[in-house]
Amino acid sequence: MLGRRTDGTAVRRPLSPHLQVYDMMQMTSAISISHRATGIIWTVGAAVMVWWLVAAASGPEAFDTVQWFLGSFLGILMLMGVTAAAWFHTLAGLRHLVWDAGYGYDIPSVYKSGRMVLIGTAVLTALTWLALLISW
Repeated sequence: MLGRRTDGTAVRRPLSPHLQVYDMMQMTSAISISHRATGIIWTVGAAVMVWWLVAAASGPEAFDTVQWFLGSFLGILMLMGVTAAAWFHTLAGLRHLVWDAGYGYDIPSVYKSGRMVLIGTAVLTALTWLALLISW
């Protein structure tokens, strides 16, 4: 890319790679992109929780409406998805903390920790919903 410096002289700048250069089926890319997406999903889940809390403070009619939605098939699917997103985002964040400490950068460790995030997400989501169903 051609550009100009502040003094006006021409300069050739490199182009940054974009999504087309990454292999989306690669563990590192998939986990990284999913970590960002689950952060957004978790934020939407937090907004739903605020809706639930505001409805609880607003009175029984508003609260019943929110409870009806969250208790519906679509609402439960959404809550399961938010639960999985929260666990995934948390575990991937812990993985990043380990990396920030300088550990786990070699390729076998990267793939092992990625698999641990995926398995941990499935197990913790199932355990969370099992606990919810037992206490419900």
